[in-house]
Amino acid sequence: MRATDIIARKRDGEELSTEEIRWFVAGYTADTIPDYQAAAWLMAVYLRGMSRRETFDLTVAMAESGDQLDLSPVIPYAVDKHSTGGVGDKVTLVVLPLVAAAGVPVAKMSGRGLGFSGGTLDKLESIPGYRVQLSDEEFLRQVREHGIVLGGQTKSLAPADGKFYALRDVTATVSSLPLIASSIMSKKLAAGANAIVLDVKVGAGAFMREVEDARALAQIMVDIGVSAGRQMVALLSDMDQPLGEAVGNALEVREAIETLRGGGPADLREHCLTIAAHMLRLGRRDTAPDALDRALNNVSVLLASGAGFGKLRELAEAQGGDVRVIDDPDLLPQAQLHEVIPAPRGGWVARVDALRVAQATLELGAGREKKEDPIDPAVGVVVHCKVGDRVEAGAPVFTIHANEEARLVRARAQLDQALDVVDDSIPPRPAFYATIDGSE
Repeated sequence: MRATDIIARKRDGEELSTEEIRWFVAGYTADTIPDYQAAAWLMAVYLRGMSRRETFDLTVAMAESGDQLDLSPVIPYAVDKHSTGGVGDKVTLVVLPLVAAAGVPVAKMSGRGLGFSGGTLDKLESIPGYRVQLSDEEFLRQVREHGIVLGGQTKSLAPADGKFYALRDVTATVSSLPLIASSIMSKKLAAGANAIVLDVKVGAGAFMREVEDARALAQIMVDIGVSAGRQMVALLSDMDQPLGEAVGNALEVREAIETLRGGGPADLREHCLTIAAHMLRLGRRDTAPDALDRALNNVSVLLASGAGFGKLRELAEAQGGDVRVIDDPDLLPQAQLHEVIPAPRGGWVARVDALRVAQATLELGAGREKKEDPIDPAVGVVVHCKVGDRVEAGAPVFTIHANEEARLVRARAQLDQALDVVDDSIPPRPAFYATIDGSE
């Protein structure tokens, strides 16, 4: 085979064979196909798309490009979750302890944030001493002993995806649905999951701005998983406004702790219980008509009892984290500067722009624009209102947590454009738009 022939066939809108896709992925991973040919192929895919079969073949080829984690010795049936990224998305920190407390072991590899989407690993590293990088042996031993592990993805898992992702970022080919879906699912398949719950965000603070685009992406990923023999559920969730109140690493850890203690914002609590219930149903392989309702009741009881909080403590301690921080979140990193932004007028909140809030936290240093950028764990924004709330003039709507005055000023400029207040009442935004179930 020749790379130029495969590029030309995709450029001309032809369907590539399984062998051609596997050959191309293997060649690029092994550096026998150079970046400039891979870039041309990515652009051809971006412009011409891929069939369902091609997308599945690409996913499997990337999943098989490196090591594949076998969880079966410690978890006979492994359930995982993935979020497409959002503003204030600390869901994993709440959901995994709840599912593990229900007796379903969970072993998850998460990533770092890039751009306005905060990464779970960055949040975890707000906990002093918490080790995110574990060897495969440590990863498996921890889930065997504690029923829960949450760390970083190893470079040996789906290395082809890492190479293609970096190239997509600099060739304006990120927003291709087949490339997005195969990137996400290749890592999930390589990480050993038998069942996967996908949380596909849609709105101003998400990669997918429209519900139908998010639905299309979710359906492709569900189809890939089903074709690979996995049980799949995808939920389309709202990301027009931030999830919960806290946006910023240590602030989000604090909010996750508060939620596991039975408090926290209502929207975050509802979201986490829903995701946890789907994971629990899949993990138990329960197909009864009332299985989801029973799972939801189960995780609700575990949340109220504090069992989920206890599992978070166990997770942090097992991975070297300072458990005193879990017991007393005031020990988490804290910013030196705080500024409250008041509502400019009284009325009903019509918009809390998740993207503007995210850009404000990026200005503060809570996120990174390049992979090598440092993260300030203490900074961020707390949002005090939701769409549909009634606010009075002068009431707090945002609180900025900053460590530099200049950064605070830039963040304030973003937040000044993040809120709309109107005279007439506005309905609250939905938590979820749709569920696509491929597990039946």
